[in-house]
Amino acid sequence: MSAPICNALVALTLVLAFSVDIRPVMAQSDPPLDAEHSDPVRLGWMTGFPPPPEKLITHPESDYFSFPKLRWTVCHIRELLPTKQVGRGIGAPVPLTYALDDGIDAVRFTPLDGDEPMTWKASLSANYTDGILIIHKDRVVYERYFGCLDEMSQHAAMSMTKSLTGLLAEILVAEGTLDDTAKVATLVPELSHSGFGEATVRQVMDMTTALDYSEDYADPEADIWAYSAAASPLPKPEGYEGPNGYFEYLQTVGQDGVHGQSFGYRTINTDTLGWIISRVTGRNIAELLSERIWSRMGAEQDAYMTIDGKGIPFAGGGLSAGLRDLGRIGLLMLNGGEINGQRLFPEEVVANIRAGGDREAFARAGYATLDGGSYRGMWWIFHNPHGAFAARGVHGQTIYVDPTAGMVIVRFSSFPTASNTKIDPNSLPAYQAVAEYLMRH
Repeated sequence: MSAPICNALVALTLVLAFSVDIRPVMAQSDPPLDAEHSDPVRLGWMTGFPPPPEKLITHPESDYFSFPKLRWTVCHIRELLPTKQVGRGIGAPVPLTYALDDGIDAVRFTPLDGDEPMTWKASLSANYTDGILIIHKDRVVYERYFGCLDEMSQHAAMSMTKSLTGLLAEILVAEGTLDDTAKVATLVPELSHSGFGEATVRQVMDMTTALDYSEDYADPEADIWAYSAAASPLPKPEGYEGPNGYFEYLQTVGQDGVHGQSFGYRTINTDTLGWIISRVTGRNIAELLSERIWSRMGAEQDAYMTIDGKGIPFAGGGLSAGLRDLGRIGLLMLNGGEINGQRLFPEEVVANIRAGGDREAFARAGYATLDGGSYRGMWWIFHNPHGAFAARGVHGQTIYVDPTAGMVIVRFSSFPTASNTKIDPNSLPAYQAVAEYLMRH
């Protein structure tokens, strides 16, 4: 494989494999192996001293996010790419409270695209679950690990990273540090002549920017490939003359249409928001996430974020973290910014997110499994009777918050295809069924 192609594919993993609704980066087997037969432990990836060639997942190969290799990769990102630490601090972790309920395994629901009921337990393997945590009324009632994940390891959060970037922005807005009505160009003058310049910070936060930017992966001339090449942390190939890093690339994006009219899910919005946040705080995203959240919520483990060639954290999808620590993020969102008896951010932050974004703008995007939903502060709002909202990422990553049930579900997964439209028909009714079960019991 040539160096330019290798670099582009590695960068595509960095920039896109952590987004919400994308096509698979690499061709997959059809049909793919099931969860049992694709288990990375069973397949023996990277085992041995050294591992045999057919079991290696490393550079210079760039197919480490193809299925079934991705089921190992999601727990080992920092062994493949440079990263920046999100520190938990030096204090002792604050343990979660447990009241495990084995009855959850037998909860039944009917998938959106089927007629036959399925149990919660059966849905875990159907969704290629690597880790699942359910918290009800501040107590862990369910916790399971599979595949590459255990309680001591971290897993790629993918585009759930966007929701943490959005959360930081919402905190800054509530505190008066960031004006969400300001034009992007007033905060980041380098973007004055880009498509972002005349957009407001809120339009970036809610992804209602109108940008001349294509994420059509079937088109070799699509803008995503230039973004991928710019973002790659690997040395640029000989003769490369494009932008270097996230921030340089963002300056090249043009405007197409009127900002604020339609929702358009584009990772470059989150990286622009990351730049805005860093400019107004003097901290990169990894540092600020550690300072404001990770070091204050009683986390058990450090997290980490992938970076570009200039050390800029990937605000749109670079986080890897422990299952329980993302459970703590869910608790913060469920409890309006409080955890362990401490307030980490104003209650209005969560209230603003839960209120949702422009539903008409969202409807124009045509998300079949999220009909009636919206997007606010980089969080997905369902507007269902329980007022649920979520952080979401490709291959099945979820922090699902149900305020009515007092429930948080965190799932790490390595579903064979990236798009959540393939996994939502099982997942969304399953979450609702568990919520109703917990409310009855």
